[in-house]
Amino acid sequence: MQEFVQLNSSSASLVIALTPVAEIVHWGKRLAPLTETQWSAFVGSQRRAIANARLDQDVPLTLCPELGRGSFGSPGIEGHRDGEHSMPRFEPVLVHQDDAHQVSIVCEDALAALRLVVQFQLDASSNVLRQKMTLTNLGETPYQLQKLALTLPVPARANCLESYYGRWSREFQAHRQTIEHGAWSVENRRGRTSHEYFPGCLVGTAHFSEQQGEVWSFHLGWSGNHQWRCEAKSDGRRFVQAGELLLPGEITLAPAQSYSTPEWFASYSAQGVNGIRTHQHRFVREQIVPFDRNEPRPVHLNTWEGIYFDHDPDYICQMASEAAALGVERFIIDDGWFIGRNDDTSSLGDWVLDKTKYPQGLMPVIEHVQRLGMTFGLWVEPEMVNPDSELFRRHPEWLLAAAGYEAPTGRNQYLLDLQIPECFNYLFSTLDALLSDYPIGYLKWDMNRELVQPTHNGRAAVHGQTMALYRLIDQLIARHPDVEIESCASGGGRIDYEILKRTCRFWTSDCNDALERQSIQKHMGIFFPPEVMGAHIGPYHSHTTRRSHDIQLRGLTALTGHMGVELDPVKAAADEKQAFARYIALHKHHRYLLHHGNSFYLDSSDQSRWVYGVEYNGDMLVVVCQLRMPDYALVAPILLPNLDIEKWYRVSMLDYPAASAGLMKPNQGWWNESSLVVKGEWLCQVGLSLPLLDPESGLLLSVEVL
Repeated sequence: MQEFVQLNSSSASLVIALTPVAEIVHWGKRLAPLTETQWSAFVGSQRRAIANARLDQDVPLTLCPELGRGSFGSPGIEGHRDGEHSMPRFEPVLVHQDDAHQVSIVCEDALAALRLVVQFQLDASSNVLRQKMTLTNLGETPYQLQKLALTLPVPARANCLESYYGRWSREFQAHRQTIEHGAWSVENRRGRTSHEYFPGCLVGTAHFSEQQGEVWSFHLGWSGNHQWRCEAKSDGRRFVQAGELLLPGEITLAPAQSYSTPEWFASYSAQGVNGIRTHQHRFVREQIVPFDRNEPRPVHLNTWEGIYFDHDPDYICQMASEAAALGVERFIIDDGWFIGRNDDTSSLGDWVLDKTKYPQGLMPVIEHVQRLGMTFGLWVEPEMVNPDSELFRRHPEWLLAAAGYEAPTGRNQYLLDLQIPECFNYLFSTLDALLSDYPIGYLKWDMNRELVQPTHNGRAAVHGQTMALYRLIDQLIARHPDVEIESCASGGGRIDYEILKRTCRFWTSDCNDALERQSIQKHMGIFFPPEVMGAHIGPYHSHTTRRSHDIQLRGLTALTGHMGVELDPVKAAADEKQAFARYIALHKHHRYLLHHGNSFYLDSSDQSRWVYGVEYNGDMLVVVCQLRMPDYALVAPILLPNLDIEKWYRVSMLDYPAASAGLMKPNQGWWNESSLVVKGEWLCQVGLSLPLLDPESGLLLSVEVL
């Protein structure tokens, strides 16, 4: 067997030693390809000393760290065979390497009768590393698996961790901490990806920023329970570990049976967080999203915040007419369209059109929407059932719940057990009939509660429920390949790469407050490109925070995502509709750049102001958002990145709050002329002066290469 494996992309390398054990010896900045002759010198330069008062031999941090070898940090595997073989030691026995970018390493423990296959793929285009492990029971008796986690080392200089916490309507909040000793650990048991702990983090050198420092990113593509750990061992070595969190008794491997981890996605950048954004966005665009990227992502109007449960077909048609006049391209009827659904206390599971609300059926509304040049979408929540529903009265045994206990409701609803074949088939046939009977091009797929005591046939079953969900969506897409699905779980509750493989958009958050959305969208945008991030212009008064914001901040905040609007356009005032139409037109004009370019944020000495944008082929769109009162009386010029210092650029002010023109002193500057022509060298190295902004306002710049 060969002694090492090296995978290279344009800016990163992964080097794995295969003897005496399988161990990652480098993952980070690209190295020149190693020859067999050079390998001996390379591995010799990495040989570790033996610490005092420790084991008498070196303890490697193997691909799956093993307690059985004396690795006393968090092990990669935990389990047993009726109490035995709880500390396996895997030896590499076979290597499959088809090309320079991917490898499978087969390891076995003959005594424990276990096989572990570790797969790596380093994407040549995006520099993203994919990793997955599969454990197979080679024995004649069952093996109880408690944990199988993916592990990647980071160097000792990577001591700064950024993780993401949140709650409903305040997702993707960043938390920085230094990891010098011990560990950071997060566990999610809510049964879905969760608002509380996004399954991803950044680890970097001290004080890494948007534009500076080395950064390693990690994301687990899994829509169920997950566990995370970033550990600094007492010997100074560091690693990040993640995997599915398995509930007690959830996975028992019968003889010859296998379990595979979710896929893990990692990336390295020597240019701060912006380098991670570039890598992750390219990877998602090229490897994950299922939609045609050559087709523009349509602007949405969702009826929820406009009418809630008050459905009148004639009025909805009026809404559609007004929406089309604003420039909307996809019209979505939200909750309240099916039989008996007048509030959130009843009827989930009864996916039949309410004929009292729609006496002529749904087709007249759909045809009206289509005549206006828009596609039609519908809200569903297939995984749920209300106690007050015909489905529950017929099949109370279909709940995902523990027998003998009273199941708690959440938002007045229970979960259906998708692992029951009859339940699965009912949901598939109902949704299939809905999509077959009506020309529906889009489903907003919601999921509004966590899993409590999730059991199937008496055993914990989050894993099975998650896999059944994937299977249900896959089966629907196979039958209706032109239908797009949005992942909406009370907003940000189910956002990850695995669900994105089969959906086309996330509802980022139920919060449309533009100020809250600034931080939500910033941190989500590290891992996901703008075109999958649902970003809507909400109403003047936010229904989640009760704050009010001018259309200018609301419009700019929604501009740089997958735009939509949340309003009743029939009741909206003429000036408000005109403003909505203006931002929709701005988004459409710059949509190709926004959804194909490289996103970035600028470092700033004044944290009251965020400057961010997208660059594509030398052109740039830049948003400046004044979050609160500035730290200084004058704002520092901004230094624009990635411009050709020899070329000239036209900088134009596309949007500027009218209220700022009434400041106490004249607000004089180039922006009063709307544009200027300036050399790239000056914009990169000297900077561009900007006007003063009031708190909770912003401006929009266009930078065009001449």
